Amino acid sequence: MSKKRRKLPGTVEQVIKPVVPSEPEKAQIGIEGADHLYREIRIENTVTDEKGEKARLKPGAHVDVTIEADSDATMKKPENC
Repeated sequence: MSKKRRKLPGTVEQVIKPVVPSEPEKAQIGIEGADHLYREIRIENTVTDEKGEKARLKPGAHVDVTIEADSDATMKKPENC
C-alpha cells in the first residue's frame, strides 16, 4: 500500500532533563510552518541511524519532521484549496 507524506523542517529548541531519573530525556522541537500554538512537540530524545546505533539530539539541531499516512487514510485535496 502506498503512503502519502509531508516533510516539515524543525529545530530542537531545548533538551529537557527528566524530573524522575527513571523517565527519559525529552527533546522539544519547533516545527516551521505549523500554527503558533501547536508548533512545539516533545519526544523522547533518542534517534537511531541506519546501523541501529542510538544517539541524542542537541539543542539547535535542524531536523525534519515527517507526517506519513496510508493512502486509504487520505482524500484528494480540492483544486481551490
